Formats: sequence, structure tokens, C-alpha cells
Amino acid sequence: MKLVSVNIGQPQAVEIDGRAYRTGIYKRATAGRVRLAQNNLEGDGQADLDNHGGPNRAVYCYPHEHYAYWSGVLKRDDFEYGQFGENLTLGGVLECEVCIGDIIEVGEAVIQPTQPRVPCYKLEGKLGIPGFAKTFLRSNRSGFYARVLEEGALSAGDGIRLLQRDTVGMTVAEVNAARYLDAPDPATAARALRLEALSPEWRRSFEKQLTKR
Repeated sequence: MKLVSVNIGQPQAVEIDGRAYRTGIYKRATAGRVRLAQNNLEGDGQADLDNHGGPNRAVYCYPHEHYAYWSGVLKRDDFEYGQFGENLTLGGVLECEVCIGDIIEVGEAVIQPTQPRVPCYKLEGKLGIPGFAKTFLRSNRSGFYARVLEEGALSAGDGIRLLQRDTVGMTVAEVNAARYLDAPDPATAARALRLEALSPEWRRSFEKQLTKR
């Protein structure tokens, strides 16, 4: 497992199809070592602080392997690192394998996945594909947000190492499917609530599933 690319960008104003908004989704690969701090990656910024950034979503990670998948599905070969708005493009770290709550060393930093990524219209605007947010969600290739347990510098080419597996052992893909793709299941929701590292927003969602029984 290795860090393929480190991607940063500052919020900018855009207007697409008559809709004007600010977004930090336009990330670009950066050379050299970058410090990953508790709330953010050095040099990076978010426009929507309700849904991005902060201690539970300090860094967004996306598997490099999905680039080939989307290239085939979308018939495009113009992708650049940071294409999906991710800070860290990771090799060998897939949603079907990594668990919410795992402890992972990336370069000098240590991170812990907290939730899958939920796509929105800004991803559609970046790729120029209306409705892509639903396509992205249904693929269950969400990537994941992580909190920073230990700050540190990192750069493309750094190794990635699993330090500790979460005791619940519920993968990012399983958590994403439980909330958005599968029929609500009380047993699965209860299992998700055992994930101590799960972000507050996702915890509330699974709590609602249980109260609706």
C-alpha cells in the first residue's frame, strides 16, 4: 500500500449551468512533503464547513484503483489526481477492505476512517455530468473521510501501513451500503452503532433507523 498523490486546493467561486457557488473540490497534486494537521491538510481549504473539514473529516481519501473503473464507465482518459476531490489518492486501500475505526499510518501521520463520502452536485459540476452523484453513490466507491490521530508530514510515494484493525470490523463499503444502498436492517444499524470512530452525523442516521422500527 502506498500514497499515490497528495492533492490540495483552496475554495473558489464557480458557476455551472446557471448555478453559482463556492467549492473546494478542485484539488491539484502537489510535490514535496505536506503536513497533515488535526483539522486539515496544509494548504488545503473547504468552502462548506458543515460537510467538510474539522476533526472528524480532516482528510478525504480515495482509492487510486477506482480511476481505471471510472475511466472505463465514463469513457474518459483525462483524469488527474484529485479528480474526485480527494486529498489523498491511495493505492491498495479499498472500501471493501478498510474498516471504519482502523488505525492507519500514512507517511509520518496516523489516520482513522470515520465515514464514507457522500457525493453532491459539486462533484457533478466538476466532472460535467448531471446526475453523477447518484451514479457515484450506487457504485459504492465512496472513498472515506478520516480523523488525524497523529499529525505528520507526507508525500507521494510514502508507504501506508495498517496499525490496528477495528474490533467491530465493519468496512467502509458495508457502512455506506447500510445507510444508502440496502434496505434498512436493525441488526446492521446496531452493528454500525458499535463503531466508536463513526462520525456523529452517520451515528445519528443509524440511530434514526433503529427508532423507526
